[in-house]
Amino acid sequence: MTSVLDISDPLIYSQMESLLDMPGILNRVKELRNARGWTQEELAKAVGVSRQSINSIERERYVPSLMLALTFAQVFGCTADQIFTLEKEK
Repeated sequence: MTSVLDISDPLIYSQMESLLDMPGILNRVKELRNARGWTQEELAKAVGVSRQSINSIERERYVPSLMLALTFAQVFGCTADQIFTLEKEK
């Protein structure tokens, strides 16, 4: 059975609106990778994902899982919050 959200319902609408207002996550993956002289492929192998995943993360089209964020931190030798930060609210 397929259900359709009724956005005229104030509760559902406010929940959807709050999701749209969520800040993005900025990252320094490309900066850190370039500082080490690594290709996307080399970083992908180091963290165990595809080169395409690295590309998507660097272009901020994909937010990595907590496990992957912690793996980046381990590979780069820093904390996850030094790599990933919440976008400042406008």
